[in-house]
Amino acid sequence: MAELTHLDASGAANMVDVSEKDATTRTARATGAVVMLPETLRLIREGDAKKGDVIGTARLAGIMASKRTHELIPLCHPLLLSKIRVDCEIDESLPGLRVTAEVKVLGPTGVEMEALTAVSVACLTIYDMVKAADRGMRIEGIRLLAKDGGRSGTYRAEGDV
Repeated sequence: MAELTHLDASGAANMVDVSEKDATTRTARATGAVVMLPETLRLIREGDAKKGDVIGTARLAGIMASKRTHELIPLCHPLLLSKIRVDCEIDESLPGLRVTAEVKVLGPTGVEMEALTAVSVACLTIYDMVKAADRGMRIEGIRLLAKDGGRSGTYRAEGDV
């Protein structure tokens, strides 16, 4: 198990000093899902949600949130992100929407938190936009799928490509 880098010798939380680290290309992919009633998914698919375009709004919310991760999560570094992609796909087997995000940066620290934040806020936005129709929705399975770059190298979640 790796050491926790955000704790100093006394156990106090501190932002990691990345000033001596090389700027390299770093990417991260994350996923999550919003499980809902089939009738709620139909509202989204047919564009009948009262608040408007659920998928488009969730995608934009995820992108915006990723760029503001450092304002939301203590000790995250502000990063000049070069790519953020958020996809919201209908998954009849849930039933619901599966959200994925990919984030990329050329910098001294990784973008796992930015990808996870994008997915989390996109899922929350989906919930908000159709909660009047289905308060029993569940946000599930938010997790890191993959990361590349930096000293720790490559990570792939088991069972995922």
